[in-house]
Amino acid sequence: MTEAQGAVGRRRAARLGLAALLAAGCAPTSGPPPLDRAEATALLGRRATALRERDLAAWSATSTGGTGQDSLWARLAEVPLAAWAYRVTGVEAGSATATVEATLRYRLRGEDPAPATARRHLGLVRHEGRWRVRSEEAAPGTAQLLWDQGTVRARRGSWGLVLGTGSAGEVREFARLAERAVPVADEAWGGDWPRRVVVLVPGSLAGTAALLGGEPDGYRGVAAVTTGSPEPGTPADRIVANPEAYRELDARGQQFVLTHETVHVATRSATGPATPLWLSEGFADRAAHRAAPRPLAAAAPALSAAVARGEVPRALPDDAAFAFDGDSGALDRAYEGGWLACRLMAERWGEERLRAFYRAAGTRAGEAAFREVLGTTRAEFTAAWRTYLRERLG
Repeated sequence: MTEAQGAVGRRRAARLGLAALLAAGCAPTSGPPPLDRAEATALLGRRATALRERDLAAWSATSTGGTGQDSLWARLAEVPLAAWAYRVTGVEAGSATATVEATLRYRLRGEDPAPATARRHLGLVRHEGRWRVRSEEAAPGTAQLLWDQGTVRARRGSWGLVLGTGSAGEVREFARLAERAVPVADEAWGGDWPRRVVVLVPGSLAGTAALLGGEPDGYRGVAAVTTGSPEPGTPADRIVANPEAYRELDARGQQFVLTHETVHVATRSATGPATPLWLSEGFADRAAHRAAPRPLAAAAPALSAAVARGEVPRALPDDAAFAFDGDSGALDRAYEGGWLACRLMAERWGEERLRAFYRAAGTRAGEAAFREVLGTTRAEFTAAWRTYLRERLG
């Protein structure tokens, strides 16, 4: 047999062998199929169940490193979760790795009447023939969750819940502030509110900004911000602290800030788009000042100095005056002016009328609330407020 004849024979044998494989149903394959949405949904469903039930074995079966690379298990160990579920919104998969976009719905036990939501980005890898989660983080362009920043410590009581990524002592101190703030807010507002607060304490200014979906410069010097919605069926408000600004305050200042923010939680359901900031911020400041009273000149130094110069404000502060990126002196005068407007209202018309005015201002134009609740006009009240400033601060 010549060499050419041998090559032809080998090719014929190969074709015959392939035909036999095809006939037997053993056609060669191109490897396992990529991850699809149904498989991703099933995987994240098992992951969520394992986390809710604190089933480490089940969790490890969904993760590349158990409690190692995907360390969410350890970071959430102290967080009281009543619900945790994913809804897959997108999948991009290759043969060995994949990314999944999902909406997370979670609820803090005893605090959230409805789930909070967050967009999440999960990295997956095929490991030992099965897809597993390698990482989870905030979706690009969205706010982080506290546990994205590290292991969370928790402290709770009848006043609510503090979650922080700092030391146990820091979390304990914020719990002490919250415990004192809730009764003050309740005395100021009364009414129907949970009488509980949720306080988030990240480890830095950058962490605060990341939780709020902004840039650090926007929150520099701001000790705390309250987020939430007045709509029913929404999660509890979150008071997000800035630990760097808090460290600059004395004990009274720290308590004042957390009490102020807790009042915002109490008044949330009555705060609407029509509520002017001088009223919402002034009402919160009034409650905080009443809990720790000081002489007016010490409590309103910026406005006292302006009145002493003959610069009595011509109008109640507008919403733009409360911007944190402007003149700090103007911001201080706005807060002090709002506080003294609420103080005047309580002194002249009474505490219940002040609360009634707040509720009315959230649903009516400002002029209507002045007329219906106080029997006056905005112009008349502004004139009385200007006189009040001269008499009390002059």
